[in-house]
Amino acid sequence: MPDFRYTAVDGAGARVSGVLAGASEIAVVSELEAKRLTPIRVEPQAERKARSGVSKRALAGSYRQLSDLLRAGVPLMRSLNLLARQKSKPRLAAVYKDLADAVSDGGEVSDAMAARSDVYPKVHVAMVRAGERGGFLEQVLARLAQFVEAQAELQAKIGGSLVYPAFLVGVGVVVLSVIFGVFVPMFREGAFSRLEELPTITVVVFAISDAIAKRGPITAVILAAVGFGVWRLSRRPDVRRQITVFQTRAWIVGPLVRSLAVARFCRLLGTMEANGVPLLQAMQIARDAAGNVLLEEAIDSSIESVRSGAELAPPLAESGLFDDDVVEMIAVGEAAGTEE
Repeated sequence: MPDFRYTAVDGAGARVSGVLAGASEIAVVSELEAKRLTPIRVEPQAERKARSGVSKRALAGSYRQLSDLLRAGVPLMRSLNLLARQKSKPRLAAVYKDLADAVSDGGEVSDAMAARSDVYPKVHVAMVRAGERGGFLEQVLARLAQFVEAQAELQAKIGGSLVYPAFLVGVGVVVLSVIFGVFVPMFREGAFSRLEELPTITVVVFAISDAIAKRGPITAVILAAVGFGVWRLSRRPDVRRQITVFQTRAWIVGPLVRSLAVARFCRLLGTMEANGVPLLQAMQIARDAAGNVLLEEAIDSSIESVRSGAELAPPLAESGLFDDDVVEMIAVGEAAGTEE
């Protein structure tokens, strides 16, 4: 869902600004009113085009440093300023300088992180927001550090494993280009020049050879244009939703994707419930941490169900994303008043 930058006034008359994700401006206004904030301006946030250049390992290290500082009793504002004065990582220091400035103006860390979407994913923002509301920010930061470090290690392993296959693919492309661009035209002029009718597969091979040998630059431009078009199409929200649906419903990958999203949502929701965060507010925060469009829609239905006085478990079961044992545990905890 798109992000919206808002400016609102709280009950004490103080001006509050930040970024919220919502289906529309009306949905964001409703969420602000539910938080007892009076919106003054709500407008779509322009996506950042340039990346920050902050690596996952550097981000994980900053999470761990901030967690250790908070656990040691250092105030949040001073902790952010300490990270903002790092000379070894100037780009990351600039990011924490922005966070420190936002917090010094009375904002929340999670809202300042949401404004730097080029650095902080929505899942990180949602988890930090939960830690702020529930009073367990240092625990969330420590967990985030472990999560991001594991992601960085996994990406490094995958990248290392793909070096040799990528080399083989490159060599294969060069070899096929030479075959279709040089040797196939030679055979065509010799052995096949006197044949009137050619098999279909031979015609296809000759067509590929012509595209490479005679119209190579045009073919390269067309392939680049097609690749760029596919990339641009994959950035559209409706197409990304269809991709998420496919990943979630896929035969082998689907169960893993669903389990990870559900586990992240349940873990964060239970932690907030255990720290006294109201259920509806906790669900709204944990919803953003799910990282799955279908699960977010199921959680929205559950929030509406709870607001109307119904139970939490049935809408989650109807979504088909939660296993039966998970739904049963939620129903039992809801009946006993111990959802966490």
